[in-house]
Amino acid sequence: MAQAQRAVPDDETNRPTDPEDKNREREAQASDHKEHEKKPSLIRRHPWRIILAAIALIALVFAAYFVWLIYFHPYETTDDAFVDARSFSLAAKVSGYIDEVTVRDNQHVAAGAVIARVNPRDYQIAVNQAKAQIEYANAAIANAAAQIEVANAAVDEARAQEASTVAALQFAQDEATRERRLVQGGAGSQQASQQAEANLRQAQAAYNQAQARVTSAMKNKVAAEAQRNSAAASLKQAEAQRESAEQNLNYATLTAAQPGRVVKLSGSKGQFVEAGQAIAMFVPDEIWVTANFKETQLADMRPGQPVDLTIDAYPDHVLHGKVDSVQPGSGTAFSLLPAENATGNYVKVIQRVPVKIVVDQWPTDVGIGPGMSVVPTVTVRPRN
Repeated sequence: MAQAQRAVPDDETNRPTDPEDKNREREAQASDHKEHEKKPSLIRRHPWRIILAAIALIALVFAAYFVWLIYFHPYETTDDAFVDARSFSLAAKVSGYIDEVTVRDNQHVAAGAVIARVNPRDYQIAVNQAKAQIEYANAAIANAAAQIEVANAAVDEARAQEASTVAALQFAQDEATRERRLVQGGAGSQQASQQAEANLRQAQAAYNQAQARVTSAMKNKVAAEAQRNSAAASLKQAEAQRESAEQNLNYATLTAAQPGRVVKLSGSKGQFVEAGQAIAMFVPDEIWVTANFKETQLADMRPGQPVDLTIDAYPDHVLHGKVDSVQPGSGTAFSLLPAENATGNYVKVIQRVPVKIVVDQWPTDVGIGPGMSVVPTVTVRPRN
């Protein structure tokens, strides 16, 4: 019997069995439930904290708006910008061996500075030869002028002889006519008439010969004038050859047309270069910034607006400038192979438009050249 009895837990043995105790327990639970229902809300418990938090939130929203309005809204910026310049190659205009290279890599030169010299010997010979041709042409002109003078004298002499023969011919004609009349009247002799006719023929022949001499003298004069014109043409040709030879001689010295820097120098003393062969690249002092803005950033962008710039290589140098111009078209429109959107499936892509920005003053203590990255910030709207 003792083993068959069920073990009674301690909590059951301690559980009150008095009905009054059960009533008190139920009243206590009901009282706790009422107190829980009457507990005030968080807003009622902490009203000032909620109000202060709301005010702080509103102030934060207004502060964010004013920060955007002052520090972001008036500006447009892009990281697709770089230093740009009209760089070009320095090439020899004439062929030959380089005698001297007077500059170093990345050296700054002034306008007119000598960069390299090609051996001028062949071109100096060409100049001397052209000068000799000029002297020869001048001598030919002088000779032709003398021949013209001689021809003029010969023409004058021939015309004088012609005038003399004209007088002799006129006398012979009168004499022959008179003798012919005397013979017809029976007063003259046949022999005298024949002699007069012979004299007339001789005078006529002398007159024809004088005319031929005049014609010959005039033709000699024309020939002399033609020689003079030919010599004058030869003189002009020789002068042109001399000018060309002197120009080639000047081209043998390669100079800078404007101030700038010599970069990528490849020419060296003793090197043979052909006409048009580049020996270096030249970067002019005139440089600017080309910034590729999105087309959605150009609504308020106009020339003359102020720009603040920072160079990636020298972030401690803050530069100032202004918008010079906006390219009338996107960058791809002027590329070698522009996009053809009329064929295939079209996907709209925001285009970028190059904007030229000029800098007021470039720093002189650092080297700045084309291709260096720049971050421009353009003030396109008035600051509030």
